[in-house]
Amino acid sequence: MREKDLWYKRAVIYALDVETFQDADGDGIGDFQGLISRLDYLSTLGITCLWLLPFYPSPNRDNGYDVMDYYNVDSRLGTLGDFAAFIQEAKERGIRVLVDLVVNHTSNRHPWFEEARRNQNSVFRDYYVWRKEKPTERHAEPIFKGIHDDIWAYDEVADAYFLHRFFDHQPDLNIANPAVHKEIHHIMGFWLALGVAGFRVDAAHVLVQNNEDAAHEGFYDLLEDMRAYITTHSRDAILLAEATGTPETVGKFFKGTERMHMMFNFLLNQHIFLGLASEQGSPIAKGLRLLPEKDPSSQWLNFLRHHDELNLEDLAPEEQEVVFGAFAPEKDMRIFERGIRRRLAPMLGGNRAKIELAYSLLFSMPGTPMIQYGAEIGMGDDLSLPERNSVRTPMQWSNEQNAGFSNARNQDLIRPVISTGAYAYPEVNVARQQRQTDSLLNWMEHMIRVRRQCPEIGDGICSLIETGHSQVMAHSCSLQHSLVAVHNLSSKACQVCIEDLLDEDLHLIEVFSNTAYDVPQQGQVDLSPYGYRWFRLKSAANAKRQRRAEKKRQTQADT
Repeated sequence: MREKDLWYKRAVIYALDVETFQDADGDGIGDFQGLISRLDYLSTLGITCLWLLPFYPSPNRDNGYDVMDYYNVDSRLGTLGDFAAFIQEAKERGIRVLVDLVVNHTSNRHPWFEEARRNQNSVFRDYYVWRKEKPTERHAEPIFKGIHDDIWAYDEVADAYFLHRFFDHQPDLNIANPAVHKEIHHIMGFWLALGVAGFRVDAAHVLVQNNEDAAHEGFYDLLEDMRAYITTHSRDAILLAEATGTPETVGKFFKGTERMHMMFNFLLNQHIFLGLASEQGSPIAKGLRLLPEKDPSSQWLNFLRHHDELNLEDLAPEEQEVVFGAFAPEKDMRIFERGIRRRLAPMLGGNRAKIELAYSLLFSMPGTPMIQYGAEIGMGDDLSLPERNSVRTPMQWSNEQNAGFSNARNQDLIRPVISTGAYAYPEVNVARQQRQTDSLLNWMEHMIRVRRQCPEIGDGICSLIETGHSQVMAHSCSLQHSLVAVHNLSSKACQVCIEDLLDEDLHLIEVFSNTAYDVPQQGQVDLSPYGYRWFRLKSAANAKRQRRAEKKRQTQADT
């Protein structure tokens, strides 16, 4: 991929589920026509790429991740024609689209599995992993601890056990089978032909270890096959891996230009929350230091929250307890013995200063930022809903019926809208915040605009800056220009010295902050409680040339 095609390093990504975003036909379920009607909103917000959760035909027992047909659209959400129209409308607004590639498993109602369980001589039998006797030793733990205690399930029709790392209604595909590789290529080719900009590879860390052996280098052949295929069939489409684990484990997903283009940055994500919980900058600095080396064309995808739980399994037990204690003190706020099933705003107690601090950290980190639908208005969660559905409530557009999401009857909604408490839709909605100049929505739009003007964050070299204050996180990102970001994670004001700001040959401009501060003198930076400041630096000589050029253009315009 040519350097000019690395669009994902300059992107701002927005994650949404079609079924909870906007309902156009009044059946209580979001659809592609509804999503099309909201593209202008997303474009105005500054979004350049959408990540869509699965929209394929599905029994919908796992939010669409239990796929029955990889080549179609769930009829509740529209048709392939609606999808094609959506892609075209998004392109006209400069918005690319990533879709989920869920090939670790299928639904047990997929025709492949239905045929495999009935006929052991079928070609589809080897699409899955079967054992006549249940293995006495297991090579891996269930993904959903507390729901399943085993990774093998008995099928009466097949009279055999099948492997399932996830739910028992999601049999694992046999990735060792070349025929399955070929099917994956067909799936990718189908959606690339319809105009998608790439794929988010679901559970990639499981994908490379989904038979009875631990992951080994040979399993990564699938990823390299996928990369080769996408490179051959698209000029600039990408693969985004969802993979957790140690730095060594996740580093294997980057292999020059042979495997993934992007990776979810779970390591940094967990350490950001540890920093927010402890009000210390050092955990975030540690998270950055842990990141493995990668090719310059590769990229981290940074995020705070999305549609799954906040996964803390890569933190030490005592660190997990710090985060749980701060953000999930009650048992029903936790899930799968490893995570938190809450949105960011309620986790931070609705404290606007802390919310701004968290997103300022996210958008200044080296990599590409992603936000969850509704994050821009500070949507809350509904802990009365089961499991992960607590953070998957309908988008809150206005104070109209059903938050403007749908005109269906309440009982027909895909999920209930949040109608009580501090995050109820009459108080937290897009229409209201668009009218308020100081709203979170308008603040977020401003931050996105500034971020898009600073390519050094997404494509520069990151360096940590020592401040001598444990409560402060400071770093720089350098490309043609440099950006220095300083964040105070505590409730106490402070002043720190930033040596990067002392160079007299640099022209300094403050581009983003939580309040009006005095211009730094001798590198001294003042920070209010939970304060943040971004400085952009460029050489004074370049700045003088730019001013002369601007003056010359103005003179020519006047004459």
